[in-house]
Amino acid sequence: MHLRQLSLVNFRNVPGAELQLGSKFNCIVGNNGAGKTTVLDAVHYLSVCKSFLNAIDTQNIKHGEPFFVLSGTFEKEGTDEAIHCAMKREGKKQFKRNKKEYPRLMDHVGLFPSVVISPLDGDLIAGGSEVRRKFLDGVLSQLDRDYLEHLVIYNRVLLQRNALLKSFADGQPFDPAQLEIWDMQLAERGQCIHLRRASFLDGFLEAFRRFYSAISQGQEEVGIGYESQMTEGPMEEMLAAALPRDRAATHTTVGIHKDDLSFHIGGHPLKRFGSQGQQKSMLVALKLAQYAVMRKQTGLLPMLLLDDIFDKLDDSRVAQLLDLVSGPDFGQILITDTHPERTAQLLKGENNVRVFTVADGAVTGA
Repeated sequence: MHLRQLSLVNFRNVPGAELQLGSKFNCIVGNNGAGKTTVLDAVHYLSVCKSFLNAIDTQNIKHGEPFFVLSGTFEKEGTDEAIHCAMKREGKKQFKRNKKEYPRLMDHVGLFPSVVISPLDGDLIAGGSEVRRKFLDGVLSQLDRDYLEHLVIYNRVLLQRNALLKSFADGQPFDPAQLEIWDMQLAERGQCIHLRRASFLDGFLEAFRRFYSAISQGQEEVGIGYESQMTEGPMEEMLAAALPRDRAATHTTVGIHKDDLSFHIGGHPLKRFGSQGQQKSMLVALKLAQYAVMRKQTGLLPMLLLDDIFDKLDDSRVAQLLDLVSGPDFGQILITDTHPERTAQLLKGENNVRVFTVADGAVTGA
């Protein structure tokens, strides 16, 4: 599977661009702020229906314009698939596959899988638990439609329960029967999500350790822990026990929306004891393990989007990474870089390479 054609109109800082992409390496080069990452984000958007840079859809519309349009032609299992996305400032997001609109966006997620490695990944270590849950949910949502549906419904119910708790605090008479309706749904969906997360990480860990060893050439023992309140007992009981605290806080304080991942090296927390190089190697290993698991479960070669990896890794790690992904286990790759000669040097032994230059939002080349 690969993306053959990509079109952008009024997306972020690109007024209009048309790219004919190759099936392996596609290098997007230009100065910082020129629009390189915008091209990668457009590919990601067509893959999973959202930006990896900005979660607010309307903020991805070029300043001063009323809409953006993205379109692409994927070659998948010998068949062309035309994907079209349109977003207006005043309106809902529209996604079409072969001119037929999806009734639900979740029906598209996972059909054209992708993995992105970007400088933002550092938040997986330095950021809060929400960032790590987002990573885990992003992987599983592309692999498991049922998981995505459970997650969407859980988050919707959580909002309703929190709104009810706030209304009680604002003077509405307390009615435990109303809460029980939401509690039952949270517990049911939460249990499914918890079990899927736990089983996924069991298999994910092996691939993660393998890639970490290959990238770092180190002998450190690395690990990922799954931290969840759900290990303490049924969610119904936790919700009942936490009710006084929830009423005081006016939001739900227990559940799978509090889950977290912990990263370890040599038995110690990575954030405190890992060197900068070890942390960077672990982040790349996480994303390559994501790729490997998605490839195995879907039977497809996901698109790999490498955004400013030269700012993220030293030259030796970049060379090791590109050596890893140049093999047959990896498919189409898009790379952004500010120095075209550097990318050319690292890929000089590759035959299937296309280069695009971005300047002031205009894309040329290939």
